[in-house]
Amino acid sequence: MSDVFKKRIFSGVQPTGNLTLGNYLGALKNFIPYQETAETLFCIVDQHAITVPQDPIQLKSSIRSVAAAFIASGLDPNKSLIFNQSRVPQHAQLAWILNCVARIGWLNRMTQFKDKAGKNKENASVGLYTYPVLMAADILLYKTTHVPVGEDQRQHIELARDVAIKFNLDYAKYSFFPEPQTILPPVAARIMSLRDGTAKMSKSDSSDMSRINLNDDNDLIAQKFKKAKTDLDAMPQTIQELEGRAEVKNLYTIFASLTDITLQEVVDKFADTNFSLLKEALTEVTIQKVGPIRHQMNKLMTDSTYLDEVMENNANKAQALAQPVLDDIYEIVGFK
Repeated sequence: MSDVFKKRIFSGVQPTGNLTLGNYLGALKNFIPYQETAETLFCIVDQHAITVPQDPIQLKSSIRSVAAAFIASGLDPNKSLIFNQSRVPQHAQLAWILNCVARIGWLNRMTQFKDKAGKNKENASVGLYTYPVLMAADILLYKTTHVPVGEDQRQHIELARDVAIKFNLDYAKYSFFPEPQTILPPVAARIMSLRDGTAKMSKSDSSDMSRINLNDDNDLIAQKFKKAKTDLDAMPQTIQELEGRAEVKNLYTIFASLTDITLQEVVDKFADTNFSLLKEALTEVTIQKVGPIRHQMNKLMTDSTYLDEVMENNANKAQALAQPVLDDIYEIVGFK
């Protein structure tokens, strides 16, 4: 990567469903320190959300909810840009240009389209097929150098790099775009479903019992951990004994991530206990962490004017960053 590019971190979150403990431990918690070391942009990608049907009223509420979760988790709108994608039209403008750079073969290899479209892919929207290009536009519009994502999104960052390289070769003839680098979360922060330890904890899972939502009350958190799947074997005595026990490893991982200790330390802590004590401890530390976030989120959600002002002001700042880049691109491709 060229030294001329300022370190700039961009991440996008879809406003579909409530953010979960997995979102917090795998993403939001890690975002906070970035504010001190780089320019940071955290985008609510509402244009990505409508690649599948959405209720417009619910979508508007979900956009505010994600913004509230960002701020309640510790992101500072005075240090980071927190905005929703549709307020910055340059994203869509660049996406069309990059659609003419990306190759169909690249998109055909995108595994997430196959997963989301299912067997009836002919009935999927064109937007669902091409949204990796919009994601590339989200990233490249700000000349982003680093993108924190989960393992399941790594392929999209690779596509953004491919698009950047091809644009640079075909049009710019120099390194106009940086090649964005992936920042993967700590291994311990990959949080899985409470009902299936082999599936990622997801805000779109049909079962609400599969996840801890950031707006769950204390009683519901306790209920969900009490019913979380484990197995019939004894508590592990060594870290090696966690292998092959996906649900148990997940609960240990959640405890380690919430308390900032290692998996080995969690194993040692609970080696001579039982699952009920582990679940009680998990409930306690989760409430300690989620409770203040939930309280602040609820407070922010009652002040939609403040949230809208934050997003509008930050979107204006994002446009101020984006427009000079788009102007240069228009000149490079011959639009002006």
